[in-house]
Amino acid sequence: MSAQNEFAFFPGCVLSQAAKESKISLEAIAPILGIKLHEIKGWSCCGATQAQDVDPIATLVANARNLALAEGMNMPVLTTCSTCFLTLTRAKTALDRGQKDRINTFLAKGNMQYQGTTEVTSLLWVLYQNVETLRAKVVKPLSNLKVALFYGCHSLRPEKAIGNRESSVNPKSFETVVEALGAKIVPFEKRLDCCGFHASYPAVKSVQKMSSQIVNNADENDADCIVTPCPLCQMQLDIYQERYQDAQNSGARVPIIHLSQLVGLALGLSKEQLGFEHNIVNTNSVKVG
Repeated sequence: MSAQNEFAFFPGCVLSQAAKESKISLEAIAPILGIKLHEIKGWSCCGATQAQDVDPIATLVANARNLALAEGMNMPVLTTCSTCFLTLTRAKTALDRGQKDRINTFLAKGNMQYQGTTEVTSLLWVLYQNVETLRAKVVKPLSNLKVALFYGCHSLRPEKAIGNRESSVNPKSFETVVEALGAKIVPFEKRLDCCGFHASYPAVKSVQKMSSQIVNNADENDADCIVTPCPLCQMQLDIYQERYQDAQNSGARVPIIHLSQLVGLALGLSKEQLGFEHNIVNTNSVKVG
């Protein structure tokens, strides 16, 4: 897809189990796009945003190890989980700005060393950087599909923490990618909101309301589906939708699909090939052609 099309693939915990359809669809679209994914052998959980609050040093060591494993492959790291993207990027920044020597004393116990030679990127960003190549690969433009785009916090924020790639209040990467697929993007006031995933247990009532408002807003704007680049957001809005909507006395139900699934449909792949059977909310409204 680009001059550098081979990546050390960091799936993260969620793609291994709860959102395996994200991994299925990513691995289905990658060969068509000329992307070669090499899963990092021995990768471990990034700790998300919770672990760093409990033990920041242990979290930094764990992610320095993940990055060192990728360095041994001599490839940039690609992840499709926005929280993994943020956590790995934050770790790399901390290591490159003075923590490397200290953290390497821990890695040395496992005969490893972080050098700072690899970059971290996301599926959304790779697609955005190569959008014309993506556009040329579309065989089934999604012109009949009305989509609401939900970025999710960690695709954009904190802006400085993820390298100031684009504005966190006026982003364009997601829209640019989906427009290349031919889909109709509906107005969606909640596109930059938080889904509440990381607060689900300590603030369940608030999160129910937040998630419900997102689904209701998409439904009000006649979206056939909500699409997100983040599997944690997808889980939050898909797995818990029935429960949260019932709790908020809302009858709205909207399919929540992964960016990789949407791309796959435009590339001519079937729902079966893209793992749609693992989505929870009925996806019958997601039709091509």
